[in-house]
Amino acid sequence: MPSCYRASLFALAAFATAVGIAGCTAVAGGAAATGALMAEDRRTPSTYLMDEEIELKAASRLREQAIEGVHVNFTSFNRRLLLTGEVPTTSVKGRVADLARTLPNVREIANELVLGVPTSLTSRSNDGYTTAKVKTRFLDDNRFNALHVKVVTENDVVYLMGLVKHAEANAAAETASRVSGVRRVVKVFEYTD
Repeated sequence: MPSCYRASLFALAAFATAVGIAGCTAVAGGAAATGALMAEDRRTPSTYLMDEEIELKAASRLREQAIEGVHVNFTSFNRRLLLTGEVPTTSVKGRVADLARTLPNVREIANELVLGVPTSLTSRSNDGYTTAKVKTRFLDDNRFNALHVKVVTENDVVYLMGLVKHAEANAAAETASRVSGVRRVVKVFEYTD
């Protein structure tokens, strides 16, 4: 893969991560960029947009609840919602999961919330950098289409989502596990074979 292409994707990943760290869940990269990503995506365009809507609604509803001492990320892929972050108690963990269950169009929830204090901005920034390193390694290794795997990092744990074949999932997990700073890899894939 040409280094200019790899550098452009790395820059895009870093930008998207920086915007996410600032608290925004939607990246306005323009219709052309969204269209290009959707063209490579194995989800239907309507499911792709539904996933974006699920994430926005989940974050909005959590803000409405005004729960103290939480840091929660909502990541939807093919209407499967991954919950990551930190919550103070098992009761709050259950409340967040219950909130997620009320969202329209969510067909499955993977609750990976952990008990603890919210991570620092430094930790979140490091997680964003780790995500960018994993995505770059995917491109460098060229063992599968990197656009088919969504990468989420929370407190040095890398979560992998996507509609993939078992061989692609295993290659992605193995590749991610070799990236410095990755403590653990969790597969949250949906398999096509």
